[in-house]
Amino acid sequence: DDDNSEEGLHIIHSGRHEYAFSFGLPQIPLATSFKGRHGSVRYWVKTELHRPWLLPVKLKKEFTVFEHIDINTPSLLSPQAGTKEKTLCCWPCTSGPISLSAKIERKGYTPGESIQIFAEIENCSSRMVVPKATIYQTQAFYAKGKMKEVRQLVANLRGESLSSGKTETWNGKQLKIPPVSPSILDCSIIRVEYSLMVYVDIPGAVDLFLNLPLVIGTIPLHPFGSRTSSVSSQGSMSMNWLGLTLPERLEAPPNYAEVVTEENRQSGLAPVAAFDDFQRALQGPLFAYIQEFRFLPPPLYSEFDPNPDQPTDEIPSCPSR
Repeated sequence: DDDNSEEGLHIIHSGRHEYAFSFGLPQIPLATSFKGRHGSVRYWVKTELHRPWLLPVKLKKEFTVFEHIDINTPSLLSPQAGTKEKTLCCWPCTSGPISLSAKIERKGYTPGESIQIFAEIENCSSRMVVPKATIYQTQAFYAKGKMKEVRQLVANLRGESLSSGKTETWNGKQLKIPPVSPSILDCSIIRVEYSLMVYVDIPGAVDLFLNLPLVIGTIPLHPFGSRTSSVSSQGSMSMNWLGLTLPERLEAPPNYAEVVTEENRQSGLAPVAAFDDFQRALQGPLFAYIQEFRFLPPPLYSEFDPNPDQPTDEIPSCPSR
């Protein structure tokens, strides 16, 4: 205790002592732990042991915090696409254009997933070009009204070289995301963003590129398809099991008088004392109808065939009462 009163003191004798403790993290959003080139976000627990006439013993242990990003939100499930075109040189030596269109299925991914890239590259110029795709991580650091930015390459792939007049199509070309830290989008001092750049490498000219934004999350995509198939397979198994238990021949039901006696039928028609309040609340024609037909016998089982071995040409109709 801070007052150093006798009531607040606890004498610890020699030997080994262990104390269990816990701290609850605050409810406010906490930025994900991150270490960058110009700054970092860290969390740690610090303990101190104060001893009379000696310097205190201090110890710090770092722990990691993740601000969860669920990629199953509608904004992160929307497709990302774009189209660009570039013409080399100027008149009178202008060549044909180079066009690029690309699309990905969604904006949000988790580390370890593969991004399927759908693209079409058309080279109408006179040069040899190469289509490529790259994932970049952009770190932005804010302090004292200034900002520093660092861009790092995360993953890349290369397509086939295209000569003049050729076209290449990517039908779901995959680019795997390595184990990287998730995006940091709500921190005031550090921001970490990702983007997929699909571009055409043009020798001797500025590249033609498309930037598609990405968000690296922590909660992966829900497997709706596998879950549906699992449920349907379980349902079919249940139906098969029920089918095996059905009898081959129908049997007539027991006599109604053997199951429900006259005393039970009369007691069922009479209102129960424990439900007086409930009955008064539900007074009406519907509830009276339910009470009236509660213990009436079932219809006659006239469909039962006493001679099942004899063939019949007609299907018996249901009797009318």
